[in-house]
Amino acid sequence: SFFHTMKVELYHNKEYTTQEELVNAMISWISYYNNERIKVKLKGKTPVEYRHLALRNIV
Repeated sequence: SFFHTMKVELYHNKEYTTQEELVNAMISWISYYNNERIKVKLKGKTPVEYRHLALRNIV
């Protein structure tokens, strides 16, 4: 799941000295996950690319 993946990649084996540092890391990771990370389940597209294609096919 999304939150499991985020915890494994962002939280485990990493230490953040401030809450702000953790929040900034989460924001960056979510942006990466949605805009750059290719998903096999989404036919090799990122979530944003897949969503745009799906919306174009509906309209």
